[in-house]
Amino acid sequence: MNLTLAIGPLVSLIAGILILVVPRLLNYIVAIYLIVIGLLGLFGAGHYSFR
Repeated sequence: MNLTLAIGPLVSLIAGILILVVPRLLNYIVAIYLIVIGLLGLFGAGHYSFR
């Protein structure tokens, strides 16, 4: 059984949970998420997955 976990969906899940728990962190979470996804896209790390 193989279990692969991509970075993008994992970051999205964590950000969503944090927004639900502490709604006033929304601006910071969105900003950090956009920066992380942008950096992953620029450096071509979007296709990597953890196994």
